Amino acid sequence: MKRLVVLGAGESGLGAALLAKREGYAVFVSDGGNIGEARKVQLQTAGIEFEEGKHDEERILAADLIIKSPGIPSTVAVVQQAMQKGIAVVDELEFASRYSKGKVIAITGTNGKTTTTLLTYHLLKEAGWDVGLAGNVGKSWAGQLLEGDHAWWVIEISSFQIDGLESLKPHIALLTNITPDHLDRYHYQMERYIDSKMALFKNMDQRDAAILNLEDPFSKTGIDRAPVQASIYRISLVQKPSQGGFSGGESLVFEVAGTTATIQVADLTIQGKHNLLNALGAGVAALLAGLNEAQLLSGYQTFKNAAHRMELVRVLDGVRYINDSKGTNVEATFYALGSYKAPMIWIAGGVDKGNDYAVLTPLVGNGQVKALICLGTNNEKLKTAFAPHIAQIRETQDLRQAVAWAQELAEDQEVVLLSPACASFDLFKNYEDRGDQFKAAVAALLQKQSA
Repeated sequence: MKRLVVLGAGESGLGAALLAKREGYAVFVSDGGNIGEARKVQLQTAGIEFEEGKHDEERILAADLIIKSPGIPSTVAVVQQAMQKGIAVVDELEFASRYSKGKVIAITGTNGKTTTTLLTYHLLKEAGWDVGLAGNVGKSWAGQLLEGDHAWWVIEISSFQIDGLESLKPHIALLTNITPDHLDRYHYQMERYIDSKMALFKNMDQRDAAILNLEDPFSKTGIDRAPVQASIYRISLVQKPSQGGFSGGESLVFEVAGTTATIQVADLTIQGKHNLLNALGAGVAALLAGLNEAQLLSGYQTFKNAAHRMELVRVLDGVRYINDSKGTNVEATFYALGSYKAPMIWIAGGVDKGNDYAVLTPLVGNGQVKALICLGTNNEKLKTAFAPHIAQIRETQDLRQAVAWAQELAEDQEVVLLSPACASFDLFKNYEDRGDQFKAAVAALLQKQSA
């Protein structure tokens, strides 16, 4: 019996362990932290041995195969030792792919991948396709395969997960864009991060389809460094590609594998230039999967995006309160700021990831941002970057105070935008916690008393 070790007992680790047990492996789960009680019960019920708060190196290094949580860096000592011994260390998605016969639509990118993944899944599901949703959103792929396979799988996949792939071969793969992010995992070398993203295409051939952003410079660099063998389709807001999707602002126009379609932007439920690109990418993928124009339109009109992504929380006293807590890097915030023409109060800050805020200067330097409310434990970099461009800057570590100030400063037809451009771990558990607290604070606001 082959021995399999799962490092990390999170969502993906638990799913991988249960699938491996079903497939006849001798499974051992090792988590350096604490394992939740509910997951312990599932492991015990399945007869899977586990440890928490440590890593038994002798037992781990006796494995035939190791499945590593994407949150565990490859530089961890026990992982390095395993690789030196020649033990394969793979991601849960790689392992799950070996037990699925479904066609895979894999979606990655620094920004927009979750929205694009959810929209692609919704388009296929709404059209009646037999489709599942997995990867870096929702339930683990491995765990879902315990219940059954699907003809199609739409999978959101991060660079960390791509690093653990060996043989997974998407039928359709989409790269939304590449901007500097997570460079601490890539020795602060942008080329390594680009190479990680481009590795999604490494097993594909001309029978498969790659969807790329025509204007993204780092994607172009990636193709130069690792040419793509799949048939290439492009999306653009600037020029119409020979095959793919284009929008000039009023409609989405598609030419995909002999199929044409035109969708009015007014029919989309998501707004902003970045979401036009997301909608184009999802549309090209859906057309490649076999949808027609009528099915596309129906799906676009009924789509509801996930929380914390340009989410309209409330309109109060004519002011729109927007939750973009998922905007954890400068590029995401660039798109958010550019989505509105009205004057705005911008709430930003958190754990800076080596951000270069200069890219935001054109958007805040025209007077549209009336005030910046810095929300973080260290706001000096934000204040220094924007003091010359924004008339009023306040700072706090209390999100409720930030929202109260925003209401005080905002006037009818203006926007209050939470788009932090930073990670959330200084004051919050994660970006979801930050967004939930923002929504709660906004919900608690009372209407202003008229004079």
